[in-house]
Amino acid sequence: MSVVVTQLFNGISLGSILILIAIGLAVTFGLMNIINMAHGELIMAGAYTTYVVQQLFLSYLPASLFSYYFLFAIIMAFAVAALIGIVIEKVIVRRLYDRPLDSLLATWGVSLILQQAARSIFGAPNVAVKSPEWLTGGVTLFSVTFPYKRLFILALVLFTLALLGFYLFKTSAGRRMQAVTLNRSMASCLGVSVRKTDTLAFALGSGLAGIAGSSLTLLGSIGPTLGSSYLVDAFMIVILGGIGKLKGTIIGAVTVGLLSTFVEYSTSATIAKVVVFAFIILFLQWRPSGLASVRTRLLD
Repeated sequence: MSVVVTQLFNGISLGSILILIAIGLAVTFGLMNIINMAHGELIMAGAYTTYVVQQLFLSYLPASLFSYYFLFAIIMAFAVAALIGIVIEKVIVRRLYDRPLDSLLATWGVSLILQQAARSIFGAPNVAVKSPEWLTGGVTLFSVTFPYKRLFILALVLFTLALLGFYLFKTSAGRRMQAVTLNRSMASCLGVSVRKTDTLAFALGSGLAGIAGSSLTLLGSIGPTLGSSYLVDAFMIVILGGIGKLKGTIIGAVTVGLLSTFVEYSTSATIAKVVVFAFIILFLQWRPSGLASVRTRLLD
């Protein structure tokens, strides 16, 4: 029973990390139909922002305040990644909305530039981020240890999703974003500034990627290629959940996390990847629109 509970917790924990990684991509991909190949580098930017904040706290602030650096780093990671996303959208993506293949190549070039910039600034070797003391250790229940780091990531995901839901459903800007997602032409005819909404959506998706990068620093060292290893999983989850459907993205991330964990426990990580890919392919053959789809009425 303890093994089942452990694997169940590991699967939910992995799913929560995948939610943070994929939710930002679901916002931009679903709203603008832009395949942002630089999404992984925005995750990397959030991770390095956390590292920089750590170094600043160590160098210029009293040691008693170091325990609080990570909370400040999460906010800064969101802000820095969102700012980079705004620059990418205004300089490159805005000119390529009707050319998806060109936008794919352009953002892939941006990802290479950001990777090289990280190597030039921080060096090619990975760097480590020290966790605050209040995140070390874990709580043991029924012979199962739940690490504080994983529990914190779960709490961070729930808090982020709550704020995202409030923004999308309770604010005028969020409702405009949903309107553009459902019908861009009609929203524009009704007076919604589509370009401004696109910029805000790209900034929001990029900022969420920054939060994902900040959370990944709790699990290991970081490097210039940190986000690239998660990019395929992010696209896979977004397609499985249904393009532009945040609820489907959440369900898809948890499903992939649980399936990967249980298959990897009994086999290996490589076989787990193959099983997950095969499951997604077969599922999309049965339901091409993904887990969540919009129901519409067609007029003859």
